[in-house]
Amino acid sequence: MLSGERKEGGSPRFGKLHLPMGLWINYPRKQLAKLGRRWPSAASVKSSSSDTGSRSSEPLPPPPPHVELRRVGAVKAAGGASGSRAKRISQLFRGSGTGVAGGPGTPGSAQRWASEKKLPDLAAGVAPEPPLATRATAPPGVLKIFGAGLASGANYKSVLATARSTARELVAEALERYGLAGSPGGGPGESNCVDAFALCDALGRPAAGGLGNGEWRAEHLRVLGDAERPLLVQELWRARPGWARRFELRGREEARRLEQEAYGASDGEGSGPALWRPQKNRSRAASGGAALASPGPGSGSGTQAGSGKERSENLSLRRSVSELSLQGRRRRQQERRQQALSMAPGAADAQIVPTDPSDFDQLTQCLIQAPSNRPYFLLLQGYQDAQDFVVYVMTRVQHVFGRGGNSSARGGAPAPYVDTFLNAPDILPRHCTVRADPECPATVRPSRGAPVTHNGCLLLREAELHPGDLLGLGEHFLFMYKDPRVGGSGPARPPWLPARPGVTPPGPGWAFSCRLCGRGLQERGEALAAYLDGSEPVLRFRPREEEALLGEIVRTAAAGAGDLPPLGPATLLALCVQHSARELELGHLPRLLGRLARLIKESVWEKIKEIGDRQPENHPEGVPEEPLTPEAVSVELRPLMLWMANTTELLSFVQEKVLEMEKEADQEGLSPDPQLCNDLELCDEAMALLDEVIMCTFQQSVYYLTKTLYSTLPALLDSNPFTGGAELPGPGAELEAMPPGLRPTLGVFQAALELTSQCELHPDLVSQTFGYLFFFSNASLLNSLMERGQGRPFYQWSRAVQIRTNLDLVLDWLQGAGLGDIAMEFFRKLSMAVNLLCVPRTSLLKASWNSLRTDHPTLTPAQLHHLLSHYQLGPGRGPPPAWEPLPADRDAVDTGDIFESFSSHPPLILPLGSSRLRLTGPVTDDALHRELRRLRRLLWDLEQQELPANHRHGPPVATPP
Repeated sequence: MLSGERKEGGSPRFGKLHLPMGLWINYPRKQLAKLGRRWPSAASVKSSSSDTGSRSSEPLPPPPPHVELRRVGAVKAAGGASGSRAKRISQLFRGSGTGVAGGPGTPGSAQRWASEKKLPDLAAGVAPEPPLATRATAPPGVLKIFGAGLASGANYKSVLATARSTARELVAEALERYGLAGSPGGGPGESNCVDAFALCDALGRPAAGGLGNGEWRAEHLRVLGDAERPLLVQELWRARPGWARRFELRGREEARRLEQEAYGASDGEGSGPALWRPQKNRSRAASGGAALASPGPGSGSGTQAGSGKERSENLSLRRSVSELSLQGRRRRQQERRQQALSMAPGAADAQIVPTDPSDFDQLTQCLIQAPSNRPYFLLLQGYQDAQDFVVYVMTRVQHVFGRGGNSSARGGAPAPYVDTFLNAPDILPRHCTVRADPECPATVRPSRGAPVTHNGCLLLREAELHPGDLLGLGEHFLFMYKDPRVGGSGPARPPWLPARPGVTPPGPGWAFSCRLCGRGLQERGEALAAYLDGSEPVLRFRPREEEALLGEIVRTAAAGAGDLPPLGPATLLALCVQHSARELELGHLPRLLGRLARLIKESVWEKIKEIGDRQPENHPEGVPEEPLTPEAVSVELRPLMLWMANTTELLSFVQEKVLEMEKEADQEGLSPDPQLCNDLELCDEAMALLDEVIMCTFQQSVYYLTKTLYSTLPALLDSNPFTGGAELPGPGAELEAMPPGLRPTLGVFQAALELTSQCELHPDLVSQTFGYLFFFSNASLLNSLMERGQGRPFYQWSRAVQIRTNLDLVLDWLQGAGLGDIAMEFFRKLSMAVNLLCVPRTSLLKASWNSLRTDHPTLTPAQLHHLLSHYQLGPGRGPPPAWEPLPADRDAVDTGDIFESFSSHPPLILPLGSSRLRLTGPVTDDALHRELRRLRRLLWDLEQQELPANHRHGPPVATPP
């Protein structure tokens, strides 16, 4: 049982960034949860008997240390009960002459089956089985061993067993429970008593009419070898309905006699055998071979010599999972052996009489049949022929090649999970990962720093893998990928085949033809011309041309040349990021992001400095200052608004790529890799620079817009909308139809709205931009209203009606522009103050302090008291006593501020969600297509400049169809 533990990890990034005017970015931190697992401690298990008391088991060893899962999702522990049976059959049914790999003589801490290891490693690590008392203990179980009449009054004895308990050990313990022998570690006489009995695996059914009285009739019997593991044998298969299975303790001679009689009867009658003998040394899952171990101390001597020869010959055999189909009856094995000999050269003219049965086994195992329902890799070149296999089958959707090894040196982290072990010196512990999902094309992804080739070309990032492709790992291993599930849908001609013999290379350019794919110079030129002039959103470059390419894109965007669409620079830069993430090495993307962010920041800083130098307050003395107009502000702010829009979309795109990189690293078990951590830190720094660019462009934009608004807002308090008897405009009216006093303020709002629309600014940033403008307008007008009531009569009903009308006209116009909800939210306090002044005098005199506080909750006690105390009731009339604040509000009135603070503005929150950039499908914008073609030809020129003069070529031209 695995227990998942969620860990929150990740470096702190996107914290609060403070604006020069108090703005800050509250960016949500995106962390990647990691899953962990722990091995459960083995529970204490007691053995019981049908007629004796219980006996506690031996103490179990401490559980293994914490193991962190290397893949996201449900993962099964190695060696579990539901593990691959193909890996375990060859270890269990070895007879009396073999042991089970993974014992104390081998590196047991890895807990890997012997079928996942190389044969020489197993042969070198073989050691005699240790004494019974020192054997490792696995999670135990209880086996019922029937005595078959050994003792009266007892049908069976319950014996404690573990996955490491052998049949001989259980025989000794069962005899002790029956009272026929002493402890398993007794004297020589007791050892002879153990040798006289054998443990049998019996299959039978209750006798007719015996379901109620427990009568038993055994029909099939197999004698277990002394070194076999009965608890594991019991887990391999279950009896069919109507049948039952149990372990019986019989005399060794009697058991052998019954076994031979049942076998002879089955051969004579031609029916099914009365015993089952799973074949040995035929199972190989993923890449390992069958376990080889020396016989234990309790092994029988009759089969020891024969099995030793068999083990020595099996060292050079290649096995695969497909050989599991060779299991069957002994009679059919003989037929296959004869068939194998008949295929040998000269078998038709001479009769071959084998002298050694092991020769037949070797020939039979060399007849490998490829699997028909699983992808596999065919070895074309290996490192050591005596150890490498011919076929490597994918037993999981995700298959990992590597050298494996013990725990990593990085803080004792567990070794990476590997499906196929390759022992060449240039193979990394986790070399590459192949994923073959039946619903998607297969992909291969090399690990960082792993030399991998795909059809002869160096592979740096993930690529599709088709049946027939060649996959090279390091300098020694070469595989061919095959997938029987695909059938005939793969390419008819592998891409690595050379040119057809009958095809003549076109023209004198045959020397420049690609000898890997067989394409001539003309064919390659046509493909290059199609790329240079094509409309696909692809921009290929080499790392050495990266700086020149990024600089050209940023300079073009800063100069406003080329008539690019508003988000054109972000699209071109995203194509560079996409090419680096897909085609270049793993460590290239962080460096590209850092360089890209620095170039954008430098360009924005230069633009901000230019705008500041052109402001009237920075002109030399004697030059009159001209007020800013909405048109002039719009022209000045357009470059900054464009960079804000492009940087926002580019940041969202970069975040997606970084999250993909973190997810892939976590799936491949590379989370604690120091190089990966360094790459993520570099990405965080680059994204922090992009955050800073967005922050500063937003701050500068709202600064110049509010600076222009500051000189136009007082007209809302002073202008009279009823002048000239003109009819007031309705909702959705044009700017020219508005009263003259409102046009400057509405002109600034309209210029800002058009600017954000032309620059295609993200809708969330558009809302926040106008939210800040409305916040500033509300605070500025309310402060002016509070200030004017102190010096002269201003708070009176007639003036309040004019202000209310102007404010309603502004809100109606903003409603028609789609900004009504935001405006109502931020103009609420000003609207509440004006509503108070618009209350008729007679109604206001009847109101009390409590009722006024309830009707105007957005006003503070100090602001409400200020408006009431300065309200013009008439000559010589002061405020009534009912307007006096309550004692509970007196402190707030005396100490409160009547003016609004400009520092309480809403925070800047960056947009969430995916980027709006579309990098799929052909490029439809003509200006963007022209710029893409120009950059491609620029990269072609840079590549040609590195060649000698006599090797340079002009840009190819595609031939017309």
